[in-house]
Amino acid sequence: MNRRFLIPLGCAVLSVFLFVPLAVRAAGAEGGFDGVVTSIEQQYHVRVTHIPFMGLASLIAGNATRGGVGQVHIAEFEHFTRPADGVELNRMIQEKLGEGWSRIIRSTSRYGNEQSLIFARVEGNRMGLFILDLDSNEMDVVQISVDPDHLNQTIGKYEHHDADDGNESN
Repeated sequence: MNRRFLIPLGCAVLSVFLFVPLAVRAAGAEGGFDGVVTSIEQQYHVRVTHIPFMGLASLIAGNATRGGVGQVHIAEFEHFTRPADGVELNRMIQEKLGEGWSRIIRSTSRYGNEQSLIFARVEGNRMGLFILDLDSNEMDVVQISVDPDHLNQTIGKYEHHDADDGNESN
């Protein structure tokens, strides 16, 4: 091959490896977990508190639970002083999470200063959970992927069995 051809080819390949992931990441920030966090920051004029080494913690959680838990994402908003309209917050999350997510729990206190939203979706043989908890002036947002079979087995280890009648009780 001609050297004059290799230099532009090398530059093209290098640019694909450098710029395509950035474009994909920027496009992905529009929705999902990052999209929800960005929307909360913009809507309520708060800044997310970044938790250091979250990727490492997610990896350790996956190993410690033998694959039962994975892909842990956590965002924390301290000094959340603006009132949060539950209907608007729910709509924004559903819009940003995208297709496949279903709300399974919505709890709002009488004055709206305490709210909890839990969404779930099927991820192959796993289950994705998205949890938002607003408690007075602090909001926590968590997304996690769990293996429901593994989770069921783990919970089963802690069930109490009566020796007298063989019936289970909790």
